[in-house]
Amino acid sequence: MIPPGVPAPLADAPFLAACAGRRPSRLPVWFMRQAGRSLPEYRRVRAGMGMLEACLDTATVVEVTLQPVRRYGVDAAILFSDIVTPLAAAGFGVDIVAGRGPVVADPVRSAADVDRITVPTPAAYAPVTDAVRELAAVLGGTPLIGFAGAPFTLASYLVEGGPSRDHARTKALMRTDPDTWDALLGRLAEVAAATLAAQVGAGASAVQLFDSWAGTLSAAEYTRHVLPHTRAVLTDPRLAGVPRIHFGVGTGELLGLLGPAAGADVVGVDWRTPLDEAAGRIGPGVAVQGNLDPTLVFAPAPVWEAAVRAAVDAGAAAAGHVVNLGHGVLPDTDPDVLARIVDLVHALLVPPTRAPGPGRAAPAGDSPAAAAAADTSRQG
Repeated sequence: MIPPGVPAPLADAPFLAACAGRRPSRLPVWFMRQAGRSLPEYRRVRAGMGMLEACLDTATVVEVTLQPVRRYGVDAAILFSDIVTPLAAAGFGVDIVAGRGPVVADPVRSAADVDRITVPTPAAYAPVTDAVRELAAVLGGTPLIGFAGAPFTLASYLVEGGPSRDHARTKALMRTDPDTWDALLGRLAEVAAATLAAQVGAGASAVQLFDSWAGTLSAAEYTRHVLPHTRAVLTDPRLAGVPRIHFGVGTGELLGLLGPAAGADVVGVDWRTPLDEAAGRIGPGVAVQGNLDPTLVFAPAPVWEAAVRAAVDAGAAAAGHVVNLGHGVLPDTDPDVLARIVDLVHALLVPPTRAPGPGRAAPAGDSPAAAAAADTSRQG
């Protein structure tokens, strides 16, 4: 059943069908960070323009979002933006430093600091919503995915002051000052929910919540300190009727918590856990997205072809499967290889649904740490 309010051109979109657990007309595929990174046309557009400047320029957002759709023929576009764009639009002191990622001039360390975080006004966020409206009008039958940063991952940048490999300050605040921690994540949940709601209201037909660093937590700490705030975002009534995708890196031990428990319809899976085993951990009735290793594109064609076929076969264990990478496109990726992957996915038959692999509850011990990358947050 098509959710109410979905425009007619999107009614048969393979991406939306797979997200809803319906059998799509073809296997859908798109790539995280497909908007930008490896595309020469993206580099030309961005020449001399800072990342946040680009994210808050309507014409640039539209053009960069459309570039991979034109080049690859992917089954979904994702809004060109960054998880800190709403904070910047609201006047919070954050910048995106090339080669490093989001950097905060005055990190959040106390309850008073939390009060500096505000939801951007509609006027401040208008360059983004204007871009979404334009994109929704020109994309036709290709769905547009809006996105936001999850409370924990946003908090990690704000508390650490920038990217971190161990998130020591973040975890210290979480464990030693739970009142300030809950206030911080509660405020960031408001920001994320409002961001996604604004994108959906402007025409986005799906949303993805990026919790890139959730995999640094144990299941017990995630459940206690993070899950309620993430759920507040994904169950916001303003998001009703659109697929909600929940993604993290190194979250194999948390997969049982990232789906319905968090309010998600689709769970993004990185390359560490086979999709059939992931489906068993997540539970029935939930679609999966992923989970090709982004480095596969540097291997010979027979290697990545075999990996694509294996992922498609394993994905049949879930209610639906959106083919994707297990993290973002790497900057040195050859765009022609991504185009060939899209062609291969579209040439494969949609496999019949089968039983998942052995599932298991997430243990309370520490999960594997996420592989750190300096600029993991952005999609451009």
